[in-house]
Amino acid sequence: MNAVKIAAIALILAGALGLAYGSFSYTKDTQKAKLGPIELSVEETETVNIPVWAGIGAIVIGGVLLIYGSKKN
Repeated sequence: MNAVKIAAIALILAGALGLAYGSFSYTKDTQKAKLGPIELSVEETETVNIPVWAGIGAIVIGGVLLIYGSKKN
């Protein structure tokens, strides 16, 4: 399996996961204040929404790469 097929399959899987889940969350640890030996920190949860057009676009581009990218001229 060459690099083009691997990239195409990765794009198809990423697009399908983007369509299935629609968003993902992660926790960001931020330092708000440091007063001598006392340090205040806050954990913030960030959510990233994945647009539907991005998931569909990744699947389409992955399919095109899978079909036409591995053909030799």
